This record gives sequence, C-alpha cells and structure tokens, in this order.
Amino acid sequence: MSKKQELGITVKKDENISEWYTQVVKKADLADYAPVKGCMIIRPYGMKIWERIKKKFNQMIENEVDNAYFPLLIPESYLEKEKDIVEGFNPEVAWVENAGKDGKLEERLAIRPTSESIIAEYMSKNIRSYRDLPFRINQWANIMRWEATDTRPFLRTREFLWQEGHTAHENKQKADEEVLKRLDQYGQLYEDIMAIPVLKGRKPEHDKFPGAAMTTTVECLMPDGKSIQGGTSHNLGTNFANAFEIEYEDEYQEKHLCHTASWGISTRAIGALILAHGDDKGLVLPPNISPLEVIIVPIFVGKDDEKVEKFSEKVKEKLNGFRTEIDYDREKSPGFKFNHWELRGVPIRIEIGPNEVKKKKLTVVRRDNGEKKTVKLGKIEDNVEDILEDIQYSLYKKLEDYREEHTSKAESFEEILENIDKKKGYVKSFWCGREECEEMVKEEVHAEIVLVPLKRENLEGEKCAVCGQTAKEIAYFAKNY
Repeated sequence: MSKKQELGITVKKDENISEWYTQVVKKADLADYAPVKGCMIIRPYGMKIWERIKKKFNQMIENEVDNAYFPLLIPESYLEKEKDIVEGFNPEVAWVENAGKDGKLEERLAIRPTSESIIAEYMSKNIRSYRDLPFRINQWANIMRWEATDTRPFLRTREFLWQEGHTAHENKQKADEEVLKRLDQYGQLYEDIMAIPVLKGRKPEHDKFPGAAMTTTVECLMPDGKSIQGGTSHNLGTNFANAFEIEYEDEYQEKHLCHTASWGISTRAIGALILAHGDDKGLVLPPNISPLEVIIVPIFVGKDDEKVEKFSEKVKEKLNGFRTEIDYDREKSPGFKFNHWELRGVPIRIEIGPNEVKKKKLTVVRRDNGEKKTVKLGKIEDNVEDILEDIQYSLYKKLEDYREEHTSKAESFEEILENIDKKKGYVKSFWCGREECEEMVKEEVHAEIVLVPLKRENLEGEKCAVCGQTAKEIAYFAKNY
C-alpha cells in the first residue's frame, strides 16, 4: 500500500459514514481507542481543538462566571439527597467501593456522572443573603457515564470532557433568564465559531434532565440528516435547593429557597465538527476553531532549497497575525504533505517552490473547496484574511441551506414516517404532548422528538399528527446521534 493510501480516507462519506467517521478520527490524529472499552485517548491535535472551544466559551462567560474545580468522587449520600438524580443516572453511574489496603469503603463513592449534587452542597455553604445572588460557578472537567449503547469517539463515550456551569438565583424568572442566556451563548459558539447552524428549543417533559423543571437544547443537523444535541441548559427549579438547603435571606430577613440552573457542552462538539464539515479527504475545520489557519508547505526539489526555506519564513513573518506553521519535513514528498494537511482540515495551504520564490508569487489553496489561486507576496495578508472569512461563511451557509432543504412538515403519522425516511432531517408536526405518540414514531423509523419551540404557541383547533387528539406542542422529529 502506498503512503498516500495509508494516509488517506479509503471510504466515501455518503456511502459509509460510520467507517468514514472512524477513519477521520484516527487518521487526522484526533483520538484513539483507550484500554478501557468505551473510553478514548484524545490526541494532541484533538485536544488543541477542544482548547479552542474552551478558550472561546471562557471569553463569553468570564465577566460573569468564575471557574473552579470540584472532586471527581461524589459520596453516595449526596446523590441520595436528590432522588431524581439517583433514578436518572443510576444505570450509568460507576462506583468506587474499595480502596487501598483497607478494603471496603464505609460509603460508596460515585465517579461523577454530573456535579449538581456536590456543587449544590457547596452552594448551600456559601449562599446566605440575596446579596450573594446570582451565584455562578463553572468547571471544566471529565465525566463518567457507563454507557450501555455502542460508543464512538467524541459522539458517545463512557468518559468525556465537558464544561458545566451551575448557578443560583432569587426566583424562577431570573433562573429562566440565565438558562436562555447560556443557551444563546451555545448557539453563538456553534454558529459563529464552529460554523454550524443550530435550532434552539426545549426538550419534551419526559426527556428533561433528571430533576429539572425545564431543559433547553441546541440541535445541529448533520449532512446525513441526523441531529446532534450540541449543548443543554436546565432550569432546575427548587429541587436541588430543597434537597441541599440552598437558601438566602431577603432584605427583610425572610428565608427563601434559591432557584438553580445548570448548563453544559462536551467533547461531543468535536464529533459535530467532524460530521458537519468533513469530506472524502478528511477533516475540514472552520478557521475560527482550527488550531492552524495557514500551513506553509515549502516544495524542496534539491535546487534552491535554502532560498525556498528562507522565503517560506518571510511569508510566515508577514502572516504573524494568523495561526501559521511551516512544514519543514524534507523526507516526505509535496503530495504526501498536501494530503496530510488536507486530512487535518487546515483551512489554507500555501505552496512555495523555486518558481514561487523567483516570481515572488504564492500558490494559495482553500481546504473547503480546493480552489487554487496565485497571490503576490505583497498582498498575501489581505488575501488570507478575505479567504478565511469566506471559508467560515461558506461552511455555515452550506449547512444552513441543507437544513432548510431538509426541514419538512407532516400532518399525519404516515407523513412523519415518510418524510423521515425519504427527506431525512427535521420533520415538524403538531403533537399532543404524550410520550406514547413519540414512541410510535420511534418504533417505526427510530426517530424521536429532538426539541419543541421555546415559546408555546396557540394551537387551538390543531390536532396531533400521530393520534388526532388536541395538539399542545409543535414537535421536531429526527433521527439523532
């Protein structure tokens, strides 16, 4: 097998997306499988992408929210204070029961499936007065959920990285405002930074986060017609406040329960990036999230190699306002290096050989569409800036157009099934609010309700597309990851 074949993707995305995805993850150096089944090793390049996500979101919240860190191990008694958490996560919780030479622990310790309980306990000790509100704290951490279903790097793993924000407020209205503000920020992160359009909505009552009064979500439609839950934001009401005695005194010294909220995104966002923009050559990264914006590839042919290298360094100096690197490898052929950087999704490649040095012109190649152009050295900065902006916009617009084309309406159960099968994407229909109707769709085409609109509309006279009873919601059905 040639080096090109070893390096490249051997299946087409639209023919076998599962195998294509696995190859991109491994061959683009994003992640690898870990010794423990269902876990992954995030490789340096994958971690750089996660660090970009982390940096961008931290910038959004840094003026309001403090970052902290809480223990990985949570006492069982903490989880038991909120019964909904135990019931909701118990099948997925990994427990530590023995430790060291002393053997069995007096109390089991959960490897955190989420941190509501331990952070609620922290809030109860640190909130006394209305002056302490709103109370906001965030952590970037790892999470363990013992998934029984098939796992796949980034999309679904037993251990993953995430951000989880936890806040406390005086009343429901302020908690709702917090929930929607963070939801909007997730939308901004996906759309402006990752070039992935989202739909924002609520989860159905039966699909809320355990213990939540309301769960909101950002949903991303992938090019195969399936939806990915990109991030969630929850109004937890007073459930955790009641269980953990999170109280404050108002200006009249009267005590009240706080209303709490939590919100999070995870390394699943990297899985969404791969699926949303990748092509048959590998990863395609939007400039705003890519660890590198420009890769300079000197073409060494044995003649004028030193001139080529010095000219490449001069170009990098001119591009010091961009994330730029030079591929100095003289052992690999130019074609091999082109394929390597295409596979890793770097937005712009600049090729520099003896001819470019002589003419002081550069060959500039876009990763998203392969378009190639010649640019004078003196105009390279402006050209790179314009190309990066156009790549960012074009990637977003392509997915937005796809979503528009693959969002349909259905007025009957048969239409829901037909549209899911033939048109794919989102299918909007009126829904009575009963879980049984969703189950009927799920049994037939493995699609479920991924969201309902944030605002409830007046649906007087409308009927559920599945059962014909009075409609209470507009539901978006889709297959999902």
